[in-house]
Amino acid sequence: MTPRRRQRLILVGLLLLGVGGAVALALTALNQNINLFYSPTQVVAGEVPKGATFRLGGMVVDGSVRRNPGDLEVWFDLTDTAEVVTVRYDGILPDLFREGQGIVTTGNLVDGRFVAQQVLAKHDETYMPPEVHEALRQANADAYRDQAGKSSGQ
Repeated sequence: MTPRRRQRLILVGLLLLGVGGAVALALTALNQNINLFYSPTQVVAGEVPKGATFRLGGMVVDGSVRRNPGDLEVWFDLTDTAEVVTVRYDGILPDLFREGQGIVTTGNLVDGRFVAQQVLAKHDETYMPPEVHEALRQANADAYRDQAGKSSGQ
């Protein structure tokens, strides 16, 4: 092998090593910043990774909003019509937050309860986040199948 060819081979090898390292670092950084979406049914079923930050979406249960007098702590229940998860949030809720509407929260599970760091409310009466809509559709389909199975004697 000539010295010039050897030098080119080393240069190409170092270039590939550098590009591979950069791609590995980028993928690691992206993986740590991903917030996956889960429905209340998935949370109750234990499908959420322990200690992970994730998004939880559903409808705020009517009559479930509870506030502590004198501070910003709020407790409310979220449902996908199949299961219910209690959410604790310490902060100012969005102006559009109200019972019976779809919301998406970001947070994690602490001692079996969801502690929200952020609460996002829909922006008008016709919009629902696609993840919440799909979770509600799936929960209703599962409930329909369960009901059909019970009525057919299975």
